Amino acid sequence: MIEVQDVSLTLDDRPILRDINLTLREKRIAIVGSNGSGKSSFVRLLNGLRLPSSGRVCVDGQDTRTEGRKLRRRVGFVFQNPDNQIVFPIVEEDVAFGLKNLGVPPKERDAKVTAVLERYGLQEMRKQPAHTLSGGQKQLLAIAGVLVMEPEYVVLDEPTTLLDLRNTLRISQAISALEQTAIMVTHDLDLIREFDRVIVFEQGRVFADDVPNAALERYVEAMRDA
Repeated sequence: MIEVQDVSLTLDDRPILRDINLTLREKRIAIVGSNGSGKSSFVRLLNGLRLPSSGRVCVDGQDTRTEGRKLRRRVGFVFQNPDNQIVFPIVEEDVAFGLKNLGVPPKERDAKVTAVLERYGLQEMRKQPAHTLSGGQKQLLAIAGVLVMEPEYVVLDEPTTLLDLRNTLRISQAISALEQTAIMVTHDLDLIREFDRVIVFEQGRVFADDVPNAALERYVEAMRDA
């Protein structure tokens, strides 16, 4: 589980998050909220991409402040824009990048790359330049590059924002099929109706935390009254 204990975050003298206490143990958790509510900053705390100004974030008992590098392998992160995540020009090279850094032998590395590309329908494109992929294919490539590292948790920051309906459905299906715990930031409320838990952020605080129907009802009502 991931524990967030008395966490506050300040950036450039501006409070972003305040007094957050959460224990994340469910298989599918959605993070929602209006723009500027702190949700994206919050998920960046979960693997040490950001460090709290006060308080602690622990993944299975390990503090992101002292074990950040190790925990980034255990908590994979998929960014909103896959172009910010794709490093190498060729599809298979990009997926293999993290494994190569870990010193995984070539034969084993190739087998892992092949398996994850086949899983996401990208095997026929493995020799293709990454920039020629569609938006949905790029997002699947970004997910593949994270999952080939076999993390225990996957955090996704608005992975469908730039996609059309067909590719949104493909990404949704990919997330539903994950064996790992998935924590997803999204504005697409229809995507998370079947999740286990929805946490709503507003003005840097937790506004609601419940099963989807209850949490989203409070969120929609608050937006109507705003």
